[in-house]
Amino acid sequence: MISVDGLTVEFGGTTLFKDVSFAINDKDRIALMGKNGAGKSTLLKIIAGTKSASRGKVSSPRDAVIAYLPQHLLAEDSRTVFEEAAQAFAHVFEMQHEIEDLNNQLSSRTDYESAGYYELIEQVSALSEKFYSIEEINYDAEVEKILLGLGFVRDDFNRPTGEFSGGWRMRIELAKILLQKPDLLLLDEPTNHMDIESIQWFEDFLINSAKAVIVISHDRAFIDNITTRTIEVTMGRIYDYKVNYSLYLQLRGERRGQQQKQFDEQQRFIADNQDFIDRFRGTYSKTNQVQSRVKMLEKLPVIVVDEEDNSALRLKFPPSPRSGSYPVILEGMSKSYGTHNVFANATFSIERGERVAFVGKNGEGKSTMVKSLMGETEYDGNLTLGHNIMIGYFAQNEASLLNEENTVFQTIDDVAKGDVRTKIKDILGAFMFGGDSWNKKVKVLSGGERTRLAMIKLLLEPVNLLILDEPTNHLDMKTKDILKSALQDYDGTLILVSHDRDFLDGLVTKVFEFGNKQVKEHLCDINSFLAKKKMDTLRELERSGKK
Repeated sequence: MISVDGLTVEFGGTTLFKDVSFAINDKDRIALMGKNGAGKSTLLKIIAGTKSASRGKVSSPRDAVIAYLPQHLLAEDSRTVFEEAAQAFAHVFEMQHEIEDLNNQLSSRTDYESAGYYELIEQVSALSEKFYSIEEINYDAEVEKILLGLGFVRDDFNRPTGEFSGGWRMRIELAKILLQKPDLLLLDEPTNHMDIESIQWFEDFLINSAKAVIVISHDRAFIDNITTRTIEVTMGRIYDYKVNYSLYLQLRGERRGQQQKQFDEQQRFIADNQDFIDRFRGTYSKTNQVQSRVKMLEKLPVIVVDEEDNSALRLKFPPSPRSGSYPVILEGMSKSYGTHNVFANATFSIERGERVAFVGKNGEGKSTMVKSLMGETEYDGNLTLGHNIMIGYFAQNEASLLNEENTVFQTIDDVAKGDVRTKIKDILGAFMFGGDSWNKKVKVLSGGERTRLAMIKLLLEPVNLLILDEPTNHLDMKTKDILKSALQDYDGTLILVSHDRDFLDGLVTKVFEFGNKQVKEHLCDINSFLAKKKMDTLRELERSGKK
């Protein structure tokens, strides 16, 4: 068991949280929840040992392994993918080399009766006992299994890590962590760069193979599937629920309802007594009663209702200019990079008003297809965009394309038109840009803040074909809900490239699956598609098990 005892974090005269205590037991799978700035990531870093608390401590058994995966990591460039992942076993290999070195020293010495010789024997014995007590593991097979599960193919194993994007490097680091089989796994937004199949594999791993897990995630379906406990960080303290995220939301609502009822009753009690004090202050016969009530109110512990962010604004896209009946038509379209064929003979059409998802493993051509639609890359075959098509495009790197010298307010003011200009501050507030951030320059914003700002720009432009490439990366649940609500009301044609199942649920009615150099059309929603794919994956596993 790992225990968190009386943690307090203070800085700049502000208390982030105070006297936080809880225990982490084996097989606990905990979702750490709370609004932005509540202290979730800080708490995770303190448990990981990468940050110190003002007061309090984290206690764990001496041999406990605590592994931490932050949001952004870079792997060592000089190693291959396989070599970097195998670093999880570096301590075992070092132990083996040390035993070999000590044995070589023993075989070359003849002073069998000396103290030094006996000391070497004791070192070899102690180290060998420790080495052979380690469970026998086929290290290469373990590395291969984890890397394949996380979406790598065997051809990737010998490629240098420097050839991979940040998201894939994060997976390499995650592979190293999972191979260590830690007693406590700390994860900060682990699914941001994973495709749907990798997330499904990761869920199965965490449920069936991991020990204790604490995760911060905005992927609602992911945390609902894997967690059995929810700890909410709010207003400097925590609430510990022994339930998953969905049940936590229900219980939190009930808790806040009870708090509001108690708060309202106390306010009426205070008002009644204050009215008595004001009415009879200075009345000689009531002096003792007045003084008694004054003292009682002074000592009364005031009931506080936990903060609830009710600033959500129902945003709407502008009405879409009418387009042709088929905004997108593909006939025999193929795309290759040199000798590498991404997909071949893709043939499909998207009707006006349809909402479709592009899904599949990373590297199978989803973003390439989007770039083809945008005219940003060449291809073979025919691609026709319909009459009067006006495209709104949110690229994965959209946040990096903002003018860094503009302020938050200027960025939106430059694209807002008509009555919307009078509501800019409300819109910024809905996306968690308070008044203190309106004059901040874009260059000082975090990645998540830039993503939110880029999303607001897109919400204000009148388009009839909306293409969003991984729009929910770095967005918290509240912002995703605002965006999803706006997209549900959007009257144009929608193409979504996303791994976020909860976000896609209720938004799309057709799924295009990219894989095995093909693009397959599925006339169903995302849940039906996933149920079907889950069965396919099981059959594939059964077939592979018979080989």
